[in-house]
Amino acid sequence: MNLLDRLTVDMKEAMKNKEKQRLSVIRMVKSALQNEAIKLKKELTEDEALTVLNRELKQRKDSLHEFEKADREDLAEKVRDEVVILKAYMPEQLTEEELAEIVKQTIQEVGASSKADLGKVMGAIQPKVKGKADGSIVNRLVQQFLT
Repeated sequence: MNLLDRLTVDMKEAMKNKEKQRLSVIRMVKSALQNEAIKLKKELTEDEALTVLNRELKQRKDSLHEFEKADREDLAEKVRDEVVILKAYMPEQLTEEELAEIVKQTIQEVGASSKADLGKVMGAIQPKVKGKADGSIVNRLVQQFLT
């Protein structure tokens, strides 16, 4: 079952169970996916759908950070719940050990030796870990292994 089908099934379930926030988040994600499909003028692949889902999750995390910084606990709590709902649709996240192994392999593959090669390594790693790891953690590990 692809992501859009899964969202549709979960949306119906959320309606039946009267879960307003879950329903709202699912509708938002479906809308974002449909907008992207219209923009690209084609049916989205799983990879493209995952990119949209990642973007939505990143927006929520950025909002959460800003709300916490501004001491808006009421808004932060709502966004935390949205993040939990969105994470349910993401692929299983890699552990830091698995990620470190991928980083080491990629550094060897591209022949990187200094921090000047950071962009080259990040470009090679992103397709491997797309949706399975937070970019900031990947960046931190790459910098750590390049020093």
